[in-house]
Formats: sequence, structure tokens, C-alpha cells
Amino acid sequence: MSAPVSSDRPFLNRRLAAFGTTIFAEMSALAARTGSINLGQGFPDTDGPAEIAEAASRAVLTGLGNQYPPGPGVPELRTAVAAHQQRFYGLGYDPDTEVLVTAGATEAIAASLLALLEPGDEVIALEPYYDSYAACIAMAGAVRVPVTLRPHAGGFALDLDELRAAVTPRTRLLLLNTPHNPTGTVLTREELAAVAALAVERDLLVVTDEVYEHLVFEGSHTPLAGFPGMRERTVTISSAGKTFSFTGWKVGWVTAPPELVTAVRSAKQFLTYVSSGPFQYAIAGALALPDAYYEGFRADLAAKRDLLADGLAAAGFEVYRPQGTYFITTDITPLGEKDGLAFCRALPERCGVVAIPNQVFYDDKSAGATQVRWAFCKRTDVLREAVSRLRNL
Repeated sequence: MSAPVSSDRPFLNRRLAAFGTTIFAEMSALAARTGSINLGQGFPDTDGPAEIAEAASRAVLTGLGNQYPPGPGVPELRTAVAAHQQRFYGLGYDPDTEVLVTAGATEAIAASLLALLEPGDEVIALEPYYDSYAACIAMAGAVRVPVTLRPHAGGFALDLDELRAAVTPRTRLLLLNTPHNPTGTVLTREELAAVAALAVERDLLVVTDEVYEHLVFEGSHTPLAGFPGMRERTVTISSAGKTFSFTGWKVGWVTAPPELVTAVRSAKQFLTYVSSGPFQYAIAGALALPDAYYEGFRADLAAKRDLLADGLAAAGFEVYRPQGTYFITTDITPLGEKDGLAFCRALPERCGVVAIPNQVFYDDKSAGATQVRWAFCKRTDVLREAVSRLRNL
């Protein structure tokens, strides 16, 4: 039976028409159809700590969170998030008024942008960008202004002059992601200080996506909210999925001053209202894990990064070794290729591996046309097999 049609107007809101199906869905379906190793979508292929899974099980069986949890999140998790910020960064937040639990960082980003933006506002976002940024900015009716991270000295660099030049009287908000997906760039303290000074000077709001905060292999992660003048204007976002390898639980959070948390919660309550009840209690325990957990997790991923990076280099790619996250960006030009999307679509048939073309994360498609992203948050034996298959290129 065909759908009713009342006019020639498309069903999909025109703000979202350009986005279609995400590249992750396309490539994961391609991996499943061809039996390929999926190094495209960024999810681990092993679960996180058993004691945290057991805590979630106990919560379900004892009735913790099986009904609607409080709108801001269960007090135990909000207290644990505040303690985490103090423990790792010396940032003090009131768990009752300055912490909001969300359905993963994805909802936190959506709620923040829907709450803080009006149609016509400009949002500066680092390019390449996580694809949900563009969709959420569009849903808010705002205008995305990209500032491109460019290859430099084996990695990617932010041009601070380009960032400053992008700010106009219409700029409302900076959307910052560090450690950065997909390039693996970790902004330095000096770069962050310059960003902070610009935000204060131009009276801008800042939303920071810090979900890879515990996956920094060189240097360290520094929250922007800790810089002078930034705490009162910064919405800091993180989540449990990347740090504890339970991406399906979708437990994220926002830390910000009360006025900003109230604004974000006003939008969030009409998205999911609440979510992940029993998992919130489990993640409260996870955040209190000892330093040894965080150090071991980081060391394990660093070894996997090096395994895949070396294998990609041996296969002929130009490799940009990441400082953080669990993604590696490569350039396919040395292989005689020039179209990353076509390369990734053909790769499963060529050698049984799936990756993601970076061009989908750019407004300027030519800037990322030859870049391909690989996820190394997989078992060591899987990465070794992928490296072996890539030698066929």
C-alpha cells in the first residue's frame, strides 16, 4: 500500500534531506554482507570490566532503575560524574545543579545545540567533524561554519588564525572536539588557551565533546572549562561508552553551570526524557575504578594503535598516527587512489576489510577526498588478521 500524499513536498524535513543514511550504517551493512573485518564503526568487539556488567545485572534484578529514573539522572551517577571531574581535572561541579545525565554523548550534543541555538546562529565546528554535529546544527536551524584541521608533521593541526577569522557577529557557539574524531588530534594546552581567550573576547558559548578523554597516548587531555573565563560559558560532554567499552548502554553526561544545564535539560526532556536506568548505577561504580584501570585501558589501546598503524604503513598508506581516540586516518594517494569513498566501497571485495571515507566528515569534500579512517578498538587477533589482509593491496 502506498503512503498518502497530500502535496509534492518531500516527507523528510528539508533540514535533514542532505544527510540520508549515515556512512556508518552503510559500511557496517557492507561488512556484514561480505563477511569482512569491520574497522569502520567505532565500537569495541569485547565488553568492558566484568564487575561493571555484574553491577548492571544486580541493578536490574534488585529493581534499581527499572522504572523512570529522575530526569537529571540518578543521584549516584551525578555524584560520580562530579567526583570524576574533580579527581582527574580539579574541576568542581555541584551534582544537583551542574550535572545532567543523557542518552549517550549523542543526545547530549543534540540537546545542547537545540537548546542553545536559534535559527540563523552560526556555529564553528572543527572539520572533519563527527556527522551528528552537522545534523544537530541543521535541526536547530543554525549555520555550520567549518574550520579545517589540516595534515601537518604526521598529524593534523588547527590554524588558530583561521579559527579567529571564522568568528563573525553572528557566531553564537564553538563546537569543539578533543581528543578529535576522526583525526586523533589532541589540542595542546597552548591551543586551548588561545581558543578560550577567543571565546571570552567574543563572548561565545562553547560545547566540548570529550568522550575520548581517557584515550590520549601522547600528552594529556585538558578540559577547556578549566581555563580562565570558560567555566561559566562551557558545556562539557562525555560518556561511558568509549571509556568502559559498553557503547550499547548509551550513558552520557553534561557538566556546566546551572543556567546552561537548565537550558540543555529543557531540550533533553523532550528527546528521551530519561534512559538507561539500571546502567546509570553501574556506570557510577565504573567512574570510581582505580587509576590502574584507566592506565591499563590506555596502554592496551596504544599497543593496538601501533599494531594497526605499522600494518597500514607496510601496506602502502600514508599514516597519520593519532595522539588520541581509537581511530587512525590514512591517505590513499601512495596506493594510486584518489577517491576515498570509492576505495572504501571496493575494499571488502579487494581484501575483506571495511573502513570509513573521511570525505563524509567534510563540507569541503576535496579536503578529505583521499583520507580513510580505521578503528583499532578491536581484539588483537582481529587487527593482526586485518593487517595480513591489507598486505594484498
